[in-house]
Amino acid sequence: MADRLSQWLRQDAQRMSVLAVVESLNLPQGYIGAGFVRNLVWDHLHDFTQQTPLNDVDVVYFDRSEQTQENAWQIEAQLNRDYPFVVWQVRNQALMHTRNGDQPYTSTLDAIRHWVECETAVAARCVAGDLEIIAGFGLASLFAGHLTHNTRRPLATFQTRVEEKQWLKHWPQLKVVLPQGR
Repeated sequence: MADRLSQWLRQDAQRMSVLAVVESLNLPQGYIGAGFVRNLVWDHLHDFTQQTPLNDVDVVYFDRSEQTQENAWQIEAQLNRDYPFVVWQVRNQALMHTRNGDQPYTSTLDAIRHWVECETAVAARCVAGDLEIIAGFGLASLFAGHLTHNTRRPLATFQTRVEEKQWLKHWPQLKVVLPQGR
């Protein structure tokens, strides 16, 4: 599955250019996650001939030396100025535990394991021409077309996101999964 995902990313010129921009930042444990990867897979599963436009690009990294999100916001502002063809969102995941009321995260991978949907907890980066993919819950459910509630987050938050983002209307073959526990 990781090979197939890498192939799909490489076939997408826009995504590859975005990955190159983020690679040039040299962020520690820097990745692009969420819809950037998830939507690409869902589009392929639905045999869309046109890729779903990117709403935003979620750049995540992990730097314990930063005490506030100020550096992330400065990077975000710079990216939005220099590369306005997408909307950039940059967050240092080493700090996000405070917003979410969690114990401190230990890495980017650990942080994305706390995202609301399991299939959103996937990220990619380019390092010296190679694609690296991390997945907080693996890739099987993403490639199965599931939309799974992460039990680390409130069910109401999941349900609100599913409704507001209208994923089931855009990708009607998705199956909502509400696990009993993890």
